[in-house]
Amino acid sequence: MTATRAASARNFRPWLLVSCLLLGACTVLPDKPQRAVVYDFGPGARATPGAPAVTQPPPILLGEVEAGRALDSTALLYRLAYADAQLLQPYALARWSMPPAQLLRQRLREVLGQQQTVLRDGDGLRPGGHPARHLQLELHEFSQVFDAPGTSVGLVRVLATVASPGADGAPMLAQRSFIAQQPAPSPDAAGGVRALTAASDVVLSDIAQWLSTLR
Repeated sequence: MTATRAASARNFRPWLLVSCLLLGACTVLPDKPQRAVVYDFGPGARATPGAPAVTQPPPILLGEVEAGRALDSTALLYRLAYADAQLLQPYALARWSMPPAQLLRQRLREVLGQQQTVLRDGDGLRPGGHPARHLQLELHEFSQVFDAPGTSVGLVRVLATVASPGADGAPMLAQRSFIAQQPAPSPDAAGGVRALTAASDVVLSDIAQWLSTLR
């Protein structure tokens, strides 16, 4: 009986060793790769705006927002101004839901729509058959700028051009640069998103105010 138990023990030990090795291997397997967190500008207006002013600005045709190659992606970018302000770097685990230029255009349509008619490409005629003014934006800067390791701002810079199409093409009517920066509540991607969203809202509000003064 003792010999049988000894033989059983000898046969069991290799399986026990294999089981331990398999369990150990399982514990060192890498976790699933982390997915990037996706951000946008938020839900926007949550209530219907009040009645428009009696005298509204004329309808405007909103073109695409142009951006350079560095900004023509969904990367969430930052600069370490205290180390190398010329270097744009992307967050590894955070990105926008669409390129910033598209986010800006989407939010600008919403902002302008509260004060005037915003036309789409192909709808370039105002009532009466007159061509509508054309608003074109160029996005020059859209990044979280760190002045120190724990201090940063969201910086947005846009060039806005209004053209008035006519028989001779689309001569420029007005042009202006808009810049805004807002402090980030935290020195990370989430803080950068909040700061860039706030700075974008300031820029777009300023553009809407500027358009209302053009006649």
